[in-house]
Amino acid sequence: MRLLRPFLALAAGVLFVAPAAVAQNSECQPYQAISADYNVCNAAIDGTEIFHPVAGLLVSGGNPVLGSVRTLGGLGHFSLTARVNATELRTPDLNYDGSGGTTVPQDTKIFAPAPLVEAAVGVFKGFNGLLSVDLLGSAQLLPTKAVDNLTVDKNARKIGSIALGLGYGARVGVFRGRAIIPSVTVSVMRRDIPRITYGNVTTGGDNYSYSLDLHATNLRAVAGYKLAVLNVGAGIGWDKYTGTADIGFVTNGGATSVAINGIKLDNTRTMAFLTAALDLPVFKIGAEAGYQFGKDQSLSTTFAGNNPKDKRLFAGAGIRLAF
Repeated sequence: MRLLRPFLALAAGVLFVAPAAVAQNSECQPYQAISADYNVCNAAIDGTEIFHPVAGLLVSGGNPVLGSVRTLGGLGHFSLTARVNATELRTPDLNYDGSGGTTVPQDTKIFAPAPLVEAAVGVFKGFNGLLSVDLLGSAQLLPTKAVDNLTVDKNARKIGSIALGLGYGARVGVFRGRAIIPSVTVSVMRRDIPRITYGNVTTGGDNYSYSLDLHATNLRAVAGYKLAVLNVGAGIGWDKYTGTADIGFVTNGGATSVAINGIKLDNTRTMAFLTAALDLPVFKIGAEAGYQFGKDQSLSTTFAGNNPKDKRLFAGAGIRLAF
């Protein structure tokens, strides 16, 4: 139980967030003399801040081995999973020009998918399951045509036309369940995706655009039971998302284009989820659902339909091949 206390504390800490003053984006200060220009500049920067944890959630999901509640069992055991993570995405209106205040209207609402391929390899059986170890890997597939106005860095690593993000980590078995005692695992993953861009100021006719990359560190604790051919469990987690953002926006009623690069991004989120799988001899059909808890980011811009303090529902499903 002592090993789980840091995870529990992190999950509970989201309930005790002190109010903060609205953040001022120092990069926008040179444009403060004209309120519309200042508002558009802030909207571009704040757009990166509000989208960054959403991208991190789609890449990371909940359980790093979908539907699994215990480690694989040491050398000679491995699994390969094809899965899709998804959450509702409300994109901001790129025609916002800052003249009507600091609220950016909503453009579209979609249930955004994020396909992944994940692998796990058993490396240490442990002592009756205690302190067993799996190595984990993942490849995030980025078919961005699913979201209008979203593009991927043309120099990103790719397979065919699909850009790739990569991840790696490890999972440790704390307990191997018996009777009423659940199996407990803890894991850490490090993931990244190439730079993605929303909007196009130079050739797309948009009033602002933003691009960002993502480096995610995921901590997870999962407890559950193996019941005949069904695995059921619950988990909690903590994520840290870092990266840099570049923005573009137009000033003077669209006459001038401005670019600001190298803006630092640093966000954290906690989450809770349920995980389950139909545990057949070779194929495992898994699913999960949970919430990423919100956090006050003290933004100077309001995005219609996107309140960073709200919890965000996410889900995942897939098929796992295990030996």
